[in-house]
Amino acid sequence: MNRLTKLMMAALLVVSGQVAAESRIGVVDLRQALFSSDDAQTFSEKLQKDFAGDESKVREAQEAARSLKDRLEKDGSMMNESERNQLASQFQEKVQEFNMLKQRLDATVNQRKQQFLESARPEVDAAVKELLEEHGLDLILPSEAVVYVKPDLNLTKELLDKLNK
Repeated sequence: MNRLTKLMMAALLVVSGQVAAESRIGVVDLRQALFSSDDAQTFSEKLQKDFAGDESKVREAQEAARSLKDRLEKDGSMMNESERNQLASQFQEKVQEFNMLKQRLDATVNQRKQQFLESARPEVDAAVKELLEEHGLDLILPSEAVVYVKPDLNLTKELLDKLNK
């Protein structure tokens, strides 16, 4: 019985090795291809234009808080307690304003990026499927799941070309 089990295991290893040797696998860096595409560049430029005003408000609040902090550190020892407390209170208010503006901006930008990713998904899937068929591959893996890949199996550049068509 023990000998039969060993023979069956050896046969399975040989068969699975042959199947793996016959499989053709490609690799793509989806993130690099998608974010390097012309659509992504256009999206990024539009995003910067759309949120330029909000970003300047965040920077202004940050600078105001920094200025209050510097003044508190520089002149705080010469102020009476009431003035120091008032300045510290103003500083805290500016920090809270900065944090609120920054969080709101980050959330909105992340939401828009997610919408872009979702809208680009069908195009990316179609391009990956085309690569699969054109190269006669059995499988395309994301580059994050691979430790090493031969350069001729990395199809990221071709994926980017398809996305830019």
